[in-house]
Amino acid sequence: MTAEIPAPANVVRADRLEGVVALVTGGGNGIGAAVARRLGAGGARVVVADVDEDAAGRVAAEIGGAHVRCDVSLPADNQRAVAAAVDWYGRLDLAFLNAGVVSGCGLGDDFDLSRYRLAMGVNLDGVVFGVRAAIPALRAAGGGTIVATASMAGIVGIPNDPIYAANKHAVIGLVRSLGPELRPSGIKVQALCPSFADTAIIGDSKPLLEEMGFPILEVSAVADAFFRLLDSDGTGECWFVVPGRESEPFTFRRAPGPRV
Repeated sequence: MTAEIPAPANVVRADRLEGVVALVTGGGNGIGAAVARRLGAGGARVVVADVDEDAAGRVAAEIGGAHVRCDVSLPADNQRAVAAAVDWYGRLDLAFLNAGVVSGCGLGDDFDLSRYRLAMGVNLDGVVFGVRAAIPALRAAGGGTIVATASMAGIVGIPNDPIYAANKHAVIGLVRSLGPELRPSGIKVQALCPSFADTAIIGDSKPLLEEMGFPILEVSAVADAFFRLLDSDGTGECWFVVPGRESEPFTFRRAPGPRV
C-alpha cells in the first residue's frame, strides 16, 4: 500500500492534477490510455483498469501508476478496481468509465445474443456498475468527478449498429439524470461523446469511412476534450467531440410538457 495522499479540492481540474487519484477503465489502449498518460504526466496517481491486464500493465508502467484486471460487465470487478485505488492511494477523486465495444450485429438475421449481451454488458452495465462502485469512494473523499465515455451515437442514431446506439443513448440518459442527483454530494458527472475516433473500436470500418470521406478523430483530440470537460462547472453534461469543432456540451431541446 502507498501512503495516503492529502486530498485536493473535491472538483478535479485539468490544471490541478497533482495528487489526484484516478481510475480509468478501458485504459489499456485508445482513448483510455491517452487520458491515463496525460493524467499521469500531470501528477495524478492513476489506476489503469482493463480486461486486457497486460495492456493495462504496460500503460501503468509508463506513467508510474498501478493496474488491475477489470471486466466492467461484472459488478465485482468494478468494486475491486475502486477498492484497489483506495487501498493503494488512500481515496478516489476521478473515475473515467471508458471501456467500450461495438456490437458486431444487428436486429435481423445477423443478430447474435452473445454479441448483444457483450455490448450491453460493457457499454451500459459497465457504466452503471462503475458509477455504483465509485460513488461511496468519491463521497468519502469529499466529492469528485465521474466521466463516462458515450458517443455521438448516443445523440444521433447510427443505422449500421443500432445496438451500440441504444446503449450509448442509455449512458447519456444516465449521465443527464445523475448530474443533479449527485451534485449535493459534491460529485460531478459528465459524458464524453466522440464521433468516430482512430481506435480499435472502429476496426475494419476505418477504410470504408475514409473512402466515404468521413473525417476520423485523432485520439489526442478526444483526450483534449476530456480535459476541457474537467474544467466545466456544469454537471450532467454531454460533450460532443467532432472534427473541426471546439468541444462543448450538446444543447438538448426542452421536451414538451403537459398542457393545463
